[in-house]
Amino acid sequence: MRAIEFYSGIGGFHLALNRSNVSGTVISAYDWDQTACHVYAANFGCKIVHKADISGLIAAQLSKLQADLWLLSPACQPYTVLNPDAKGAVDPRAQSFLHLINNVLPELAAEQAHPRYILIENVAGFQDSDTRHYLLSVLGRLRYDVAEFILNPLQFGVPNSRSRYYLLAKLFPLKFTGLGDVPRKILDHIPLHSTMPVIPQSLRHYLDGPLNDETRATFRIQDRILKKWGRLFDIVLPSGTRSCCFTRGYTQLVERAGSILQTNEQLDTTKVFDEFLAAQASGDEDAVRILDCLDLRYFTPTELLRLFHFVDPDHSFDFVWPPGVSLKSKYRLIGNSVNVEVVRRLLNYLFNEGDDQVT
Repeated sequence: MRAIEFYSGIGGFHLALNRSNVSGTVISAYDWDQTACHVYAANFGCKIVHKADISGLIAAQLSKLQADLWLLSPACQPYTVLNPDAKGAVDPRAQSFLHLINNVLPELAAEQAHPRYILIENVAGFQDSDTRHYLLSVLGRLRYDVAEFILNPLQFGVPNSRSRYYLLAKLFPLKFTGLGDVPRKILDHIPLHSTMPVIPQSLRHYLDGPLNDETRATFRIQDRILKKWGRLFDIVLPSGTRSCCFTRGYTQLVERAGSILQTNEQLDTTKVFDEFLAAQASGDEDAVRILDCLDLRYFTPTELLRLFHFVDPDHSFDFVWPPGVSLKSKYRLIGNSVNVEVVRRLLNYLFNEGDDQVT
């Protein structure tokens, strides 16, 4: 199975394909972000990834690759609820994806060189976009059978809430034989997935060991941020089984950018914060010191890589950062990535002709 990875980032689709039951390989990957390509090359080889403007790719170029599978995670900014100026299909950042769907894919189909399988990932807001309307129209015209999902890593036992839209497509005469009477619409779970609730593992399973003083200082929440915005943080414990969606703005933004960790589980977070806010309101200039006992910190990049399943103790893969990648860039690149475990399950489902169970 020959795959092309568009908007490849740091290689989440590549890793998911490697871990899936599918016998296949990524033969070419494309991304505009130079740092992302640098990280991708360090982990999967420099001959695969290409820094390229995807809107400049043409059918003649891609047909030579003879790809069976397209993997795509186009820009989410035109569709995310976090962007108050999201414009959907008219957003310039949506144009490269529309180019692939409206121009390249039909041209390849005319040559019988289009992929038999497609997997697309985006933010949950994508399902209400005009871009999705165009996408379904083109896929229907080209005789793809389509299944759509809104899925969350929590459903797969991963303690991170990150709802995402996924579209799977198979080219006629292939079809999703296991869907049965389930309508072809967005679902909140995989069809006929186990009815038993999945209890996510605790966050402790994904955390680094005890941090040394230097590392602790690196990931400590700064006093000025705690004083002004501390009450807005989503604070989680190592024993917890849920964390908020981590975005590319983690450590740069406070609300809806990701959770922070309270490593001291013996204290009541609300009581300590109430004490801090009362002291702050009374004019105590050192009120922030009241929060020291909670031992609050950001998740490290390695911990986020585990939550996104780039680093998985069950697989022999050591993700590496090439020299020169800043801490800010690491958070940005991880926040832009897919959850490898969810995509792995979907790839198994996509290529499982006779059974819609995801294992």
